[in-house]
Parts: sequence; structure tokens; C-alpha cells
Amino acid sequence: MIRDPETEKEWEVFHSVRMVEDPEIGISLIELGLIYDIKVEGEKADITMTYTSLACPAGPQMKQDIENHALRVDGISEAVVHVVWNPKWEPRSMASEEAKMQMGIFD
Repeated sequence: MIRDPETEKEWEVFHSVRMVEDPEIGISLIELGLIYDIKVEGEKADITMTYTSLACPAGPQMKQDIENHALRVDGISEAVVHVVWNPKWEPRSMASEEAKMQMGIFD
């Protein structure tokens, strides 16, 4: 799960990015646990994320959507999205309870 935003501007970016859904699953990337971190310094948002898999066909589009949503926040003029592979995405431990239910993951 994403670390809690620390500033008001990070919360604003968080709420904007929360609107981006995985186009194949139809669930927010934040709820899926694909967004690992959001940091804001000045007018720049740095967002760290991963994809559901290395070969995720929607990956580039999701990355662009995250950037676009971050740039919608007043005061953000630059958004950099970093795609990382560590830690590997694991929906059982990273997705919200609601997202797990929607995906049929029951522990």
C-alpha cells in the first residue's frame, strides 16, 4: 500500500491520481496497490508505481494517465512517474480489501 501523503499538496495529488483505473481491471491503481509513493517538492510531483506484470499492455497508458492527473492539481507544473519492479506487485498483500473483493481474492 502507498505511504500516507504528508502534505496537503501530496493529498491533492493522491486524490487526483486515485481516479486513474487499470483499464483491464476497472479498479483504481491506488486501490490495487500499484502506486507506491507520491512526493511533492515545490511544483514537482514524483510518483513511484509498478505494473501488474512486466508485460502489462496497459502500462504506458496508465503511466501517462497518472502524470496527467497529477498535472491537474493546482500548483503542480511537473509530474515525473517512476516505474519500479521492486517490490513486485502482490495483490493479496498490496491491494485494498475492497479491491481484493472485486478481484475475487478471499483470504
